[in-house]
Amino acid sequence: MRRILFVLLLIAVQQTSLHAQHFNIGTYNLRYANHGDSVKGNGWGQRCPVIANMVRYHQFDIFGTQEGLYSQLQSLKDSLPGYTYIGVGRDDGKQAGEHSAIFYRTDKFQLVESGNFWLSTITDKPNKGWDAVLPRICTWGKFKEKSSGFTFIFFNLHMDHVGVQARSESAKLIFEKIKAMPANTPAILTGDFNIDQNNPGYTLINTSGILRDAYELSPVKLATNGTFNNFDANSFTASRIDHIFVSKNFNVKRYGILTDTYRTNENPEDRKGWVARTPSDHYPVLIEVEVAKKK
Repeated sequence: MRRILFVLLLIAVQQTSLHAQHFNIGTYNLRYANHGDSVKGNGWGQRCPVIANMVRYHQFDIFGTQEGLYSQLQSLKDSLPGYTYIGVGRDDGKQAGEHSAIFYRTDKFQLVESGNFWLSTITDKPNKGWDAVLPRICTWGKFKEKSSGFTFIFFNLHMDHVGVQARSESAKLIFEKIKAMPANTPAILTGDFNIDQNNPGYTLINTSGILRDAYELSPVKLATNGTFNNFDANSFTASRIDHIFVSKNFNVKRYGILTDTYRTNENPEDRKGWVARTPSDHYPVLIEVEVAKKK
C-alpha cells in the first residue's frame, strides 16, 4: 500500500513539475491615455476592459507593457484579479509619465527582487540618453515560479522612437546588465523597440549570443500582421517592432501576434454603423515557453 501511495505521489509531483515549466510571456504597448484618442473613439475607458479580457482569455502569465500611465496601470490591475505589476514612471521615478511596467500572476510567480534604470549614461535618475528625444526607462524583476522554484530575470523597456544611437546603446546597456548576473541566468527581454526585424539594431540583439528573438525560435507562428496598427483594424504591415527575446534557458513552443479587435457603434440600431477597432495602436505579442532541460 505504501509503495502504491509513493508511486502515485511521484507521478503527481512529476505532472505538477511538467505543468509548471510552461508559461506564457507577452509584451503589449498599451498606448498612453490622451484626449485626442478619446475624440476619435479610442479612449482608454473603452479599451481597458477589452485588453483585460484579452489577457485573461489568452492566459498571459507575465507580460511587459509600454506607455501605460499610472492611472491606466491601476485600472488595468483592478480589471485583472490575481495580477499585479512593478514599475515606475519615467519622468520622476515615481508615478509621473509613461511606465514600462511588468504585470504578472501572483499565484504563479513570486517577485524576488526588482528595480528600474534609465536608458542613458546616467542610469539611476530620470534623464534623456544619447540622442533620445524622451527619457526612456527599463523595469526589471527577478521572479521565481512558485511550483517549481525556477528563477529568471525579466527586463521590459520602450526604446526611443527617434534616437538611433540611443537604441543601439540601450541594447548594449541591457547586455551589460545580463552579463553582470551569474552565468547562465535565465533572461527575458520584452518591449517596444521601435525597430523591426530588418534593422541593424535588431540584428545586434538577435545575434548577440545572449538573446534570440522568440519569433525565429518558435516552430509554430501566428503572425499574419506586424505589431503596429495605428488604431486601424484594416491596416497591414510586415514590420515587427515589438519583440520578445529569450536566453538559451527557454524553448519557445508558440509565437503569436494577437490581432483581436472589437466593435463600437454610436447608434446600435444602425446595423451598418459598427466600426472595427483595435484595443491599442499596437498588437500584443504572446509566446509559450518551456524551461530547457539542463544538459
